[in-house]
Amino acid sequence: MAAAVLAVPLARRLGLGSALGYLMAGVVIGPHLLGLVGEEGQDVLHFAEFGVVLMLFLVGLELRPSLLWRLRVPILGLGGAQVVVTAAVITLAAWLLGLTWQAAVAIGMTLSLSSTAMVLQTLDEKGWLATQAGKGGFSVLLFQDIAVIPMLAAMPFLADSGQVSLPDDGGRGWTYALLVLGVVAAIVIGGRFLTRPVFRWIAASRSSEVFIATALLLVIGISLAMDFVDLSPALGTFLAGVVLAESEYRHELEANIEPFKGLLLGLFFIAVGASIDFGLVAESPGLVMGLVLLLIGIKFPLLLLLGKLFRLTLADNLMFAFVLAQGGEFAFLLFSFATQTRVLDAGTTNLMIVVVALSMVLTPLMIIFYERWVRPRFINSVQPPEDTDIDASPAPVIIAGFGRFGQVVARLLRAAGVETVLLDHDASQIELTARFGNKVFYGDAGRVDLLRAAGAEKAKLLVVAFSSRKMSVDLVKLVKMHFPRMRVLARSYDRAHTYALMEAGADGVIRETFGSALITGEQALKLLGFDSERATRAMRMFRQHDEAGLKKMYEVWGDDQAYGIRIREELDQLEKVLQDDLNDPQS
Repeated sequence: MAAAVLAVPLARRLGLGSALGYLMAGVVIGPHLLGLVGEEGQDVLHFAEFGVVLMLFLVGLELRPSLLWRLRVPILGLGGAQVVVTAAVITLAAWLLGLTWQAAVAIGMTLSLSSTAMVLQTLDEKGWLATQAGKGGFSVLLFQDIAVIPMLAAMPFLADSGQVSLPDDGGRGWTYALLVLGVVAAIVIGGRFLTRPVFRWIAASRSSEVFIATALLLVIGISLAMDFVDLSPALGTFLAGVVLAESEYRHELEANIEPFKGLLLGLFFIAVGASIDFGLVAESPGLVMGLVLLLIGIKFPLLLLLGKLFRLTLADNLMFAFVLAQGGEFAFLLFSFATQTRVLDAGTTNLMIVVVALSMVLTPLMIIFYERWVRPRFINSVQPPEDTDIDASPAPVIIAGFGRFGQVVARLLRAAGVETVLLDHDASQIELTARFGNKVFYGDAGRVDLLRAAGAEKAKLLVVAFSSRKMSVDLVKLVKMHFPRMRVLARSYDRAHTYALMEAGADGVIRETFGSALITGEQALKLLGFDSERATRAMRMFRQHDEAGLKKMYEVWGDDQAYGIRIREELDQLEKVLQDDLNDPQS
C-alpha cells in the first residue's frame, strides 16, 4: 500500500497512468531491487487475481441482457477469430523456433490472450469504453475469458507422454457435466429470483456494513462455486452481474464493490511487477526482449487485420490494436498448469511468464504513445458509439427520494420522454412501487460512490425529493462539491428550509405545499362567487409577488429583526396589490 501511495500519484502526474504506476511500484519493492517482498510474490498474485473477478462482476452489472445480445456478433465473431488466428500464428512461430508441437500449441493458446484487468481499466480510465474500438476490445476480452476454460481442459491432452486418453469413467463425465450445468443454472435462477428478497431483507436493516458484507459474500460464494467445478470464477461472477443488471440494487452493489475492486486490481499489478525475474532478464536480455517484441509484433498486425475485416475505422482500429497487443493475466495460471501437466518445462514456463509480464509493463507506454502521437492525427475520425439508448448512456435526470413527491415528478418526466434514475433508501417503498412498474434503485443518495455509480458525472439534473430537511440540504452540498456541473432542483418543507437549500447551492427550490395551496385558494375564490378569470389572476399575482418577496427576504435571512420588518412590509404590499386589482371595475 505504501508503494502504491507513493508511485501511483507520481505516475498519474507524469501522465503515465495508474496501471504503470502499480507495475513500477511492484518492480521496485520486488525481490530483484529493494527485496521488500520476495518468494511470496506468486501467492500474492493468486490472491490479487480476485480483483479481476470483482472487475468482471462490475462489468456484468453494466450490461443488461438485451445489450449483451446485441454484442453477440463481435463477441463470437471478432473475439473467436482473434483467439483462433492469434493462437495459430504464435503456435507456428514457436514450432519454427524449435519447440515440440505440444509445447507450441500450449504457448500459442496462452499468448493469444490479452490482459482483461489492464485493458478494461485503461478503457474506463480514458473514457474509451463506449467507442467502437472499446466495444470491440471488450468483446474480444470477454471471449478470451470464456476460452480459458477449454484451454485448461486441453492442457492434459498435450502432455508429452502422449498416453492421455478418454477412459470409461462409469458415467462420471455426465455427472460432472450435470454438476456444471447445475451451478450455472443456480447462478442464473438465484440471481433472477432469490437475490431480490435477500437484498430487501438486508436493506431493511439500514446497515451499510451488512449490505457490503452481503455483496462480497455473493461474489465470493459464486467464485467458490465456479472453482468447485473447475470453471473460471471471473466468468461466473460476470454471468451473475449480467443477471443482476436489471436489479434495483445494482447501483448499491456497484458502489460497494468498486473500492475493493480498485484495491485488489492495484495489488494485482504490483504483484505482476514484483514477479518479474530480472535475474533471467540479465542472463539473456536479448532473448527476453526479442520474445517480447515478437509477441507484440505478431499480435499488433493481426489485430489490425481483424479490425479491418470487422469494419472498424482506421482510428478505432489503431486503438483496438494498441490496447490488446500484450499477454494476459490468465497466462500465469495457464503456464503454471502446463508445467504441472508436463507440457512445458520449468525453464520455458519462467521465460514465458517474464515475457508476458514485460509485455504488460510495455502496454501503458504503448497507450501513451498512441494517445499523444497517434490519436491526435485521427481525433475527428474516431467513430462515436452506435447505441444512444439508456444502456449506452446514463439517464439525464437522477431523482433522489421516491415518495409521493418524487413519484409525481418522475411520472411527468417519463410522460415527456425524459429518462430518469430513481434512488431511494427505503426497501419497503421500492417493493411497493415495483408493483406498479416503476424501476427504483436501492441506496443512500448521500454517498458519492453511489451517485457516481448512478451516472452523476454525466447526468444533467438532480431532483432532491427527500422529506428530511437535513438529508436534502446535506445532499445539495455534497453534489455541488463533487459534481458542480450538475444542476440541482430541491424540494423544501418551509421558508427556512428553502433558505437553507438556497445557501447550500440549489439551482431551484420548490416548496412542497405551495403549489397545491395556491390551487386551493383559487378554488376557494371561485366557490365564493369570483368569476374564473379573476380568481386565476389573483392566484397568479399572489404567486409572482410571493416568489419575488422570497428572494428579497433571503437577503436578510438570519437577522430576526430585519426579517420580521421585511415580512410585514411584503404582506402589506401584497394585500394592497390584490385589493386594488379586485376592486378595479375594469378588471
